[in-house]
Order: sequence, then structure tokens, then C-alpha cells
Amino acid sequence: MSGIGPVEPDGDTRPLDPPPVAPRPRGGPRTRMTRRHRGAAAAAFLTVAALTAGTLLYVTRPRPGPPPEPRFPSQTTSFRYLYMQVRDTDARPREFEFTIQTFTESDAPVTVLGISQPYAGLSLISRPETPLRVKGGGSRKIAVTVRVADCGKVPRNAGLPFLDVTLRNTRAKEAHSYILGACYARDLSRALEEACGNEIR
Repeated sequence: MSGIGPVEPDGDTRPLDPPPVAPRPRGGPRTRMTRRHRGAAAAAFLTVAALTAGTLLYVTRPRPGPPPEPRFPSQTTSFRYLYMQVRDTDARPREFEFTIQTFTESDAPVTVLGISQPYAGLSLISRPETPLRVKGGGSRKIAVTVRVADCGKVPRNAGLPFLDVTLRNTRAKEAHSYILGACYARDLSRALEEACGNEIR
């Protein structure tokens, strides 16, 4: 008996499975290039960050203020009376001498431009002569010769006499009066009495 049944598929007509794709090996050229780029980018980022941080630190760093202005010369200079010497002479004008010492408290030097006193009958000459320089933080002795030109214009009792001193430093030029104390007042009164006697009014 013959007939036609369903045609069985032949072995040659069966569809083939696609060939397997081989996995991409790790560490290939593409992967290595990516890692290299990432490393370069990270290094560049760190460099920029470090530069930025350094710039910020430089810009925001604390800056010292301007140096303090030096003080006025009268604030840093002082005078001390040491002793007085009366000269035994009949010469005119009559003279006596006292010695003072000046001190400077600051590092800046001070120049003594002039020394005077308020009594019209007296005149002063210093040794060394003014202007004279006193180094910063130092001291200097000054001998002052007093000439009595007119006994009628000197006080019988000097009380609390003072010296008028003109000073100069890098800050300013300044005139200041210094009271040398009770010992100077006593010695000055005695020297005037010896120089003028009964001529003092």
C-alpha cells in the first residue's frame, strides 16, 4: 500500500545553532586604554585641586598689619638731675653748672635740639652743645652752664623750676617741659643766692 505521509525533515535541513561568541579577553587594549585615561584624569584632578587649595591659602593667609607708629619723643625721653657745681669767681657774668642725664626708652634715637629755662635773667649753654643725639635705648650726660646776666630778674626762691627742652625723633619735633625735682630746686636756689647775694629782688 502506498501513500504520502508527512515529510520527515532530513538531517541536512535542520537549522544550525549560531556559533558561540568567544568572550572578550580581560585586559585587552581597549580596557588598558580606559584605565590609563582614568588614571590621567585622576592625576589631573588632584593637581588642579592642590593648586586651587594652595591659591586659596595664599589669598586668605593672614597678613601682618602696618608697623606701629613711633611714639612722640617726650613719651620716650626722660631727664634726671645729678648734681650742681658753683664756681667761686668774681667774673661777670657769674656762672654755675649743673649736670643732668637723659634717657631714651625706645629703640629709636632722639635728638635734643635745645635746652632753655623760663627766667629772663639766666642763660644756658650745654656741653656737648645742642643739637645732640641720644641713641635708642641709651643715655647721655649733659653739663649745663648757667650764666647770671641780671640778678634782678631771677627768683629768690626757685620753687619747682623746670627745663624747656626741644626734642625730635622720627615721629615729630616737640617742645616739652621737665621738672627735675626738689633736689634741683634746692641747689638752684642756693646757687642763685651765692651768685647774686642781696641783688636778688
